[in-house]
Amino acid sequence: MLRLQAFLEHRNFTIFITGLILLNAVLLGVETDDSLRQAYGAWFHKLDQLILGVFVAELGARLAVYRLAFFRSGWNWFDLIVVSICLIPASGPLAVLRALRVFRVLRLLSVVPSLRRVISALLRAIPGMTSILSVLLIIYYVAAVLATHIFGHSDDSRLEALFGSIGKSMFTLFQIMTLEGWSEGIAQPAMAVYPWSWVFFVAFIIITSFAVLNLFIGVIVDAMNIIHEEEGRGKEDASLQLEIKLLRADIEQMRRVLSAQKGN
Repeated sequence: MLRLQAFLEHRNFTIFITGLILLNAVLLGVETDDSLRQAYGAWFHKLDQLILGVFVAELGARLAVYRLAFFRSGWNWFDLIVVSICLIPASGPLAVLRALRVFRVLRLLSVVPSLRRVISALLRAIPGMTSILSVLLIIYYVAAVLATHIFGHSDDSRLEALFGSIGKSMFTLFQIMTLEGWSEGIAQPAMAVYPWSWVFFVAFIIITSFAVLNLFIGVIVDAMNIIHEEEGRGKEDASLQLEIKLLRADIEQMRRVLSAQKGN
């Protein structure tokens, strides 16, 4: 089992699985072409089943090596669910489920370390992002109320359409926050009636688009750094443990050989 574990955790095996996932992704894309599917559909199906068989064998090997420890990893659960979905029969009324095979491509998220690190960082950053989102919503609501009172009661029909209610103001402010057509479509009509209104819009953009939203990036980057450090320590510990197990196995084998020689 130790040899099998070393094989499964070897870098070359990871590259091999990654290559199969990419090949499967290309195959699924090519199958969307009707002419190619009609000409080479049988070959596509055989290759698809072969790749799926390799994935199933890989999961089976991991289950045999890690046993119950296999289920302690969220990534192992992810791989198991993705491969299990692909094993659902896709014939007859369930033919539409063939499209679910594309989920195999998602295995890249668990196989490629850099992608896995990004997903782990996003999950770890959720608490911090929730706090930032709460701050953003408060600023958003306060700005919407102000905009409705300031611009919504104007005689200008354009401003009434943009800021006539809290809902309209929030939608307009969201458009401003994305910087999509905010100058010509929103700011300039408002400045035609309220020349000083540019102060409100510029302040809102600076606070939301440039300040608060950048906090999201900061939280995610910080989480990625933490994940990277933890993975580095984890890899060192796992490597040392595996080497110790292999050395113990070799020592035990040598003892058996020596014992057999003494017996003779």
